[in-house]
Amino acid sequence: MRDIPEANVVQQTAAPVQPAIAALGLTKRVADASGELTILHSVDFTVQAAETLALVGASGSGKSTLLGLLAGLDTPSDGKVLLGGVDIYALDEDGRARLRKEKLGFVFQSFQLLGHLTALENVMLPLELRGDANARGRATEMLGRVGLSSRLKHYPKFMSGGEQQRVALARAFVTEPPLLFADEPTGSLDAATGEAVIQLMFELNRERGSTLVLVTHDTSIAARCGRTLTIAAGRLLV
Repeated sequence: MRDIPEANVVQQTAAPVQPAIAALGLTKRVADASGELTILHSVDFTVQAAETLALVGASGSGKSTLLGLLAGLDTPSDGKVLLGGVDIYALDEDGRARLRKEKLGFVFQSFQLLGHLTALENVMLPLELRGDANARGRATEMLGRVGLSSRLKHYPKFMSGGEQQRVALARAFVTEPPLLFADEPTGSLDAATGEAVIQLMFELNRERGSTLVLVTHDTSIAARCGRTLTIAAGRLLV
């Protein structure tokens, strides 16, 4: 076979991999009695797929505000958030809601369970919203995974805080989202229950290989993540 001159060989290069999350110049300002208050100052960072990241800082530092902006639950004053390369604030509210339904799981400090729904119905809900024909079966299996097979028909008010947070974990993970956000998930729990919930959350996250961004003030929890970013007075410390 005749050799092909090197000059005529086309080099194949892999397409660049988009980060799972990119915050670009993210700024949040609000008006208060004294004028304008800047909660976040031009925050920039990226998170790669399957990475675990802790956002730490004192109360009022802006870390929960940052998480809300990353999830599209609030709108920035300036800057962008890209999820898998998609500029979420170029979407309208319905578009952001669809993106959250398809890509995000969220665990809140206050659980955010619907009181008029049983544990099973709370976990079925995100599956039903996306039209999953086997919502009941998948939700039942997931509640078993978090140790609540005997509590399927219980309403939140009849469950302990630890049980409610496990229902919230099951609801967040049941759709197998590529992105998981957790905002102080042990803040309403005692130390022993919080430790059990955190251990379960990391186990589930490892099993599913999702990208985890966790807001916490607990340095021992942050140490379990692959990387930690510190927020102070709305600024990212480097």
